[in-house]
Amino acid sequence: MMIPILHSVSYAGLWGQSPLGVTEFIAKAAALGYSGVMLTAKRPHVSVVDVTDEEIDAIREAAEVTGVELATFAGYTNFTMGRTSEIPSDEMQILYVRRLAEIARRLGIKIIRIFTGYGTDPEAYYPDWRHCIRCVRECARAAADQGVVIGLQNHHDVGVGVDGYAEFLDEVDHPNCKAMFDPWVPALHGDDMRAAARRLAPRMVQTTLADYVRLPRYEYMPGLVNYKRLHDTVRAVPLGEGLLDLDAFFAGLTEGGFDGYVAYEMCSPLRGGGSLENLETTARRSLDKIRQLIGAA
Repeated sequence: MMIPILHSVSYAGLWGQSPLGVTEFIAKAAALGYSGVMLTAKRPHVSVVDVTDEEIDAIREAAEVTGVELATFAGYTNFTMGRTSEIPSDEMQILYVRRLAEIARRLGIKIIRIFTGYGTDPEAYYPDWRHCIRCVRECARAAADQGVVIGLQNHHDVGVGVDGYAEFLDEVDHPNCKAMFDPWVPALHGDDMRAAARRLAPRMVQTTLADYVRLPRYEYMPGLVNYKRLHDTVRAVPLGEGLLDLDAFFAGLTEGGFDGYVAYEMCSPLRGGGSLENLETTARRSLDKIRQLIGAA
């Protein structure tokens, strides 16, 4: 059974949204009709530096009172960060994941989302690849010690394409590292959404949805009295109103046997702005679309 959840980054204020605290967000998600939540594992929400035992208890109590499932921690890693430095950034990030796993166990959270790494020098692509493999594998082991699963999201540059992502998971080859394959990346790449979803579905524990419209950009060249085409930007819109072929994606998920969490997030500039009213309207409309997609699936 696919379960709709809401990502707390939508109310973290990081993209100009009106912010809510963690317990306020849990109450909001319940009021909107989401079955569970994905909690942002950094400030201003659940930071391993700041969170206290009392706050952990309050989060668990808020979930119990509202009937909302604490499904996933959204961890933030970048294993190509500082690779040439004497600073042990890998150890810091693995320790971060280990601490998240300890908190997750106390909250009953099942999954910690992580990333690979952003691209560095093209000449370092395969060293970066091997480095990320080792770090992700170590995170999987650290989380397994607490009975928590690692979910790798197709977001950062290393292994971000569909073929590279599947290859990366194969090479990690750890039973505690699962796929968190999202449709917005292959959609922006122009991939076959149904085929990609069908391919990854058997390995997935979650997908995270966001939808976008393309906004073409241009640069004026006075000497030519003309414009040069630049890379498009995108703007987030409610699910079903943008460029993603979500019907094809969910058809592929069904064909591949996916049975897990379906998260919605508002984590980039949003059409209509970041007011609480617009966030609520967008989250409600997107939940309606998720329910429609799950029903069709």
